[in-house]
Amino acid sequence: MTKAFLFLSDFDGTLTGKDFFHVIIDQYFQKDSEQLYADWDSKVTTDLNFLTRLFGAINRDQAGIEEDILKIPFDPDAKKVIEHVQRAGGDFVVISAGTDYYIKRIFSHYGVHGVKIYSNPGIYANRGIQLKVDPNGRYYSEMYGIDKAKLARDLIRDYDTVYFAGDSRPDLQAAELADTAFAKGKLQGLLDAGHHPYVPIRSFKDVEDYLLDHEEVLNNGSR
Repeated sequence: MTKAFLFLSDFDGTLTGKDFFHVIIDQYFQKDSEQLYADWDSKVTTDLNFLTRLFGAINRDQAGIEEDILKIPFDPDAKKVIEHVQRAGGDFVVISAGTDYYIKRIFSHYGVHGVKIYSNPGIYANRGIQLKVDPNGRYYSEMYGIDKAKLARDLIRDYDTVYFAGDSRPDLQAAELADTAFAKGKLQGLLDAGHHPYVPIRSFKDVEDYLLDHEEVLNNGSR
């Protein structure tokens, strides 16, 4: 028996106004920021390797890193959407190629509850955040650490209707699996290129407005 609906969402750049790795580069690696951003854009290494090296090199005590995490600009309307989904009987799930280390702390700080997080495991060690990714894991991706599309395919089997929100290339295939995709940033162009329909958003205020306008679909939609 399937459940009514699922809302899947990316974290960095989707539920937030800025990726955590941008916060770290701008805070501690300004001298090398131009090269670091160029390396990220040109994919001179995998995203997983890039973040592993960057987060491991923060060189702050744990309390300091906690302060840095709270500099992530969490979308002020994201909590409203999450609670809206939950009140309507749906499940809200985060799929992130970042790390659960900062996602859990952001949710705790803003009082976000009942959200399942699938992300690269992280721990504090050696004055940085160490990613502990299992290369033998079911959803392992050499490029991102987590294969969002493979995970999404498994999750959506249990639901009648699926929503997805994302902002970049790692979100593309998962977005294409959803009944309704909310797209920010680069994801819009990628979906355009594949002629795949989506709802363009600038923030989760746009998502909230859409859900309010489609309340009957939220409550009664089916795949």
